Amino acid sequence: MPSLYEFANPVLFERWARPAIPWLAGATALMIFAGLYYALFNSPADYQQGDSVRIMYVHVPAAWMALFCYSVIAISSAVGFIWKHPLADVAAKEAAPIGAGFTFLALFTGSLWGKPMWGAWWAWDARLTSVLILFFLYLGYMAIWRAFDDKARAARLAAILAIVGFVNIPIIKFSVDWWNSLHQPASVFRAGGPSIHPSMLPPLFLMAGAYMSFFGAALLQSMRNELSARRQARLERTDVKAASTLVEQ
Repeated sequence: MPSLYEFANPVLFERWARPAIPWLAGATALMIFAGLYYALFNSPADYQQGDSVRIMYVHVPAAWMALFCYSVIAISSAVGFIWKHPLADVAAKEAAPIGAGFTFLALFTGSLWGKPMWGAWWAWDARLTSVLILFFLYLGYMAIWRAFDDKARAARLAAILAIVGFVNIPIIKFSVDWWNSLHQPASVFRAGGPSIHPSMLPPLFLMAGAYMSFFGAALLQSMRNELSARRQARLERTDVKAASTLVEQ
């Protein structure tokens, strides 16, 4: 198994990433089909929420992925910032749009879920507000990358934002415990075990697995595209430099 620094070689990364992407894409399709089938046809309605509980199978895994993707960005940013791993910044940069998409999905489906449960599309609840801040952190991170042509400078500034912003992750996680909240507390990953009906767990985990494999496939493909674009940019700069040298001669 190659080490972390061996993966800094784009050729080795390409060798591992290219065959992994179709497998991850296939796993995504299978799990999302199975997850939606179980969620819609093979899981019970909630005794309080009725059929609206089925939004949970889209919402909850999206919320998990919103936190996971940002954690990937923060860790990759730290690796790139401290150890100068050349692919770490690429991974962080390309994970951001995917994580932002999951965060938006969590906010959107949370609003759909909140309307029948709370009587409002939105409430300035600690959990909801901290997730909204997370979405803005994603947008700010991506904006930094777009604001600078100098990739090294953009990577440093974006890494600082990602690392500092990571403090919001435990706030999101424990907000329902620290403050009075409309949002329900943890019902799956909790000390006493899941509090929801066991029949609800398979579709929940299938959807989470589908989201995770989608993230893996999308991240690897985005990283390949970014590395290809950077190679092309280097070649163009080399050609321009060579042409300038010939003109001067």
